[in-house]
Amino acid sequence: MPHVTAPDGTRLAYHLRGNGDPLVVLPGGPMRASRYLGDLGGLAERRRLVLLDLRGTGDSEAPADPASYRCDRQVEDVEALRVRLGLERVDLLGHSAGGSLATLYAARYPERVARLALVTVIPWVIGAPATAEDRLAAARLRAGEPWFATAFPALEAWLSGEGEPDWDLLGAFFYGRWDDAARAHDAAAEWETNEEAETRFHDPAAFDPPALRGALERLTAPVLVLAGELDGGPTPALARRLAAVFPHAERAVQPGAGHYPWLDDPEWFTARIAAFLDAPARRD
Repeated sequence: MPHVTAPDGTRLAYHLRGNGDPLVVLPGGPMRASRYLGDLGGLAERRRLVLLDLRGTGDSEAPADPASYRCDRQVEDVEALRVRLGLERVDLLGHSAGGSLATLYAARYPERVARLALVTVIPWVIGAPATAEDRLAAARLRAGEPWFATAFPALEAWLSGEGEPDWDLLGAFFYGRWDDAARAHDAAAEWETNEEAETRFHDPAAFDPPALRGALERLTAPVLVLAGELDGGPTPALARRLAAVFPHAERAVQPGAGHYPWLDDPEWFTARIAAFLDAPARRD
């Protein structure tokens, strides 16, 4: 298994899947091992996926300093991976919380990004988290589902802070199809996620929205912001706000998809991502 050494000496693992031009993929969770991404619905048939296990997750070492789990502190891990791969510029995909890291990387190293795909990313980086109202409105779109009557009160209780969340019920709202494959994928999160790192990743101190907006003005790379039609975090409207901070961004909404769109409709997802990645380069 290939590894890269981060600037602070932490040994990070990455996994290679598929063939073609490399696509560096940053997982979400936050701080969930990259295993949950699989082959991104078959995208590995079109691109060579470079799936990074963030520090303290999967096959990567835990850092000596737990404070380095903070999102902005991991930007240099991504840069070390780019150097290790010998790439002048990278095509980069961030899923969910991994999109926060991908965006901070693009702001710090705009000249190193060829294309940036942000998949179901809540825009924490611009101070716009998903609200309880966002999640409830998206959840009500599922009112016709057989599990809705039981799951919706559990969602309301979680969002109001009443007790511990019942993920056996809440998981249904994160998937466009709540089938056996989705249940297994959701259940694996418990042992694939570093809980200590999860609480540190989105430390508000990691983000400076005004400074970020200014830095992103230097980003010439095309950006795709993809949302799931049924996702409550982010909703398509929240994804639109994220797309607006980039000079050259397009937005896509995947029909019938939740937070893991490559599971809900692999063909739609892979076709849309591949079309973005393979589009002719911009001429400034």
